[in-house]
Amino acid sequence: MKVLMINGSPNGKGNTYVALHEMEKVFAEEGIETEILHIGNKDIRGCISCGQCAKNGKCVFDDAVNEAAKKFEECDGLVVGSPVYYASANATLVAFLTRLFYSTHFSKTMKVGAAVAAARRGGLTATYDELNKFFGISGMPIASGQYWNGIHGAAAGEAEQDAEGLQMMRTLAHNMAFLMKSIALGKEKYGIPEKEPFERTNFIR
Repeated sequence: MKVLMINGSPNGKGNTYVALHEMEKVFAEEGIETEILHIGNKDIRGCISCGQCAKNGKCVFDDAVNEAAKKFEECDGLVVGSPVYYASANATLVAFLTRLFYSTHFSKTMKVGAAVAAARRGGLTATYDELNKFFGISGMPIASGQYWNGIHGAAAGEAEQDAEGLQMMRTLAHNMAFLMKSIALGKEKYGIPEKEPFERTNFIR
């Protein structure tokens, strides 16, 4: 099994990384392979709604989004970590996720998603909610831990002192591992839930 982890912080070894790395250690104990992609420092523009991904099978902007698409397709779980800016995720990360989810047309059903936020003080839950919406719209079960998944720290690495936050990351990783393994067993016995043809309606007609 494999978990793809997205570091949405501009600082590759900051507090977001501390949280992801704490989870990474648990995944290793659980026999789950991990890969951390650092995209928070990349030059990633937002979606322009051109529709070319439907024709080409990939985003028209050939950057980290297309590089991550194959890894996303092959993984069993996705962890997205972000620092908190104005009670929101890093804008670079949001642009990345928007294009990654929109331009990839493989089924994401039953891939497990988990969101993690790192902040000095506030805005964790707003960012946590924001990131979880990407999973919810894609049929991805959302892993939870023992609290809303966040860690505190101001200076880079300061989150190492947040004992409760680190415990939250370990609990989240154990729960996510259990969920992925359970889903794998369920697939063997029951398969993937059937999907009805998509009913697309607009509010004005």
